[in-house]
Amino acid sequence: MAQGIPPVGLLRNPLDIRTALKEAIACLRAANVPSHTLAAELLLMHALGRDRTWLFTHPEAMLDSAPAEKYFALIERRALGEPTQYLTSKQEFWALEFEVTPDVLIPRPETEHVVEVALERLGARGIKINLETGEPSAPLRIADVGTGSGCLAVALAHELPHAEIFATDISVPALAVAKRNAARHGVADRIHFEQADLLDNHLHNSRITTHNSHLFDLIVSNPPYVARNEAGRLPREVRDHEPNVALFPGPTGLEIYARLIEQAASLLLSGGILVLELGYDSANHVRGLFSAQPGWTNVLLTNDLAGIPRIISAQHL
Repeated sequence: MAQGIPPVGLLRNPLDIRTALKEAIACLRAANVPSHTLAAELLLMHALGRDRTWLFTHPEAMLDSAPAEKYFALIERRALGEPTQYLTSKQEFWALEFEVTPDVLIPRPETEHVVEVALERLGARGIKINLETGEPSAPLRIADVGTGSGCLAVALAHELPHAEIFATDISVPALAVAKRNAARHGVADRIHFEQADLLDNHLHNSRITTHNSHLFDLIVSNPPYVARNEAGRLPREVRDHEPNVALFPGPTGLEIYARLIEQAASLLLSGGILVLELGYDSANHVRGLFSAQPGWTNVLLTNDLAGIPRIISAQHL
């Protein structure tokens, strides 16, 4: 039992909201859980099916033994390292709520920059109605490589109602989560989920056809980019609980980028855009890959809110 968790026998005596939250916060603090107060609040909201407003307007409401035991069982699991998002099965991304399970990487706020950069670089193509003619804009074909929870594919489908999106992942369980998220947000009819290693299936199709209907206007990806020897430096929540296949591409953490850039060069239309999330300190290496491969222009780096290069994007000639 994690330090600070009330013994189950004590939970037979009703606790009020204030006391339960105070004890949970103390337990998570003692276990060095990041953002322990927020985690305690989110888990109590989840255990009770209530929102934060209710918690703070009913501090003296009593918890019966069943919900109290459920709550402190969640607190114990969080104190032992399980991410809050896996315990609640939810995470917000792009102002949309996503289901998350241990089969998928937990969406991070910095990954929203992929969506921002993609929309910015699409420019007028991203607007459903052509502002000059008043006619509908040409449909867009988009690929999301390594879709995981589907957060990028769903966010882009939400923003681009004239887009058809192909979301690939090597993991069948991850694709199942992504499909549920697409259905939850009403965009499942415009996203095709495919089990594949990167864009191998589309690359095969490009070799057996002579027309451009298989090519993309936009390819986005948040690929695995953590070096295997860096695993020990990761927070335990990430190292011990998030899927390795979504974290580690190989010894250096850079293995995916060259393949993906090469595939994108064969699968983007002229003027098409590639947008990739970057791992820490990988910007120069990945920018060099674009320079070494012909057919790319307007290669741009975008920093995250901490001033770290987080996104690289480029246009295909």
